[in-house]
Amino acid sequence: MSKFFFNRQALGLLCWPLLWLVYSRESWWQALLAPLGEPGQPVLYERISLLEAALSHVQIVAVAMAGVLLLGLPLAIWATRSIGKTFLPLIANGATIGQTLPPVAVLFLATPIFGFGPQAIMFALFAYGLMPTVQGALTGLQQVDGDIRRAAQGIGMGAWRQLWAVELPLALPAILAGVRTSLVLSVATASLAPMAGGVSLGTPIVSGLAVNNATQVMEGALAVALLAIACDYSMRVMERCLTPWR
Repeated sequence: MSKFFFNRQALGLLCWPLLWLVYSRESWWQALLAPLGEPGQPVLYERISLLEAALSHVQIVAVAMAGVLLLGLPLAIWATRSIGKTFLPLIANGATIGQTLPPVAVLFLATPIFGFGPQAIMFALFAYGLMPTVQGALTGLQQVDGDIRRAAQGIGMGAWRQLWAVELPLALPAILAGVRTSLVLSVATASLAPMAGGVSLGTPIVSGLAVNNATQVMEGALAVALLAIACDYSMRVMERCLTPWR
């Protein structure tokens, strides 16, 4: 069992160098997608390399997710304390309603504020990815057994020590699941960056749709799918490392 766990950890770390290798070998993509192309059309998007698009995509997602973690987790903790419980229903319902908003709508609402460029898509990803993280943290913290809280108080734990030593560790699986959902959604939604003047793995998709080039659409779609799978798998490995009791 320990050998299997070690292999999962190693594979979780190894998938990122492998992904970089796949993105940097455009000859592989050329050979894979060439049979799907039409005569006279370029097989791959030529204005920017796939690796450069991937790095821009990762940067956009990383900045948005940093904002999600910096705001979402403290907001959920505050809402489950006595000082913020009045706003708990509002935050929980807002998290649920926020998931019903189409990402394109959020992006176009952000564009007049931030202008064309990566800032607009970063804000849109932040607004869209905030909800699963908040919802996951709220669920995890609310599911902590009341008897456990009372036991922690009985041995003299203060409110903050109880939060860090008892509640957050027990809520960690739900918190990480919410973060993983936000991350995968952000990776997928960042494909809309070209619609706001940014560059991402969605650039070949938008370009291919504009000129009716199926191979460019497949290039971007496969690249986004690989990145999403790598992020999801890495987060699952992290969950197993941080919550071994599960």
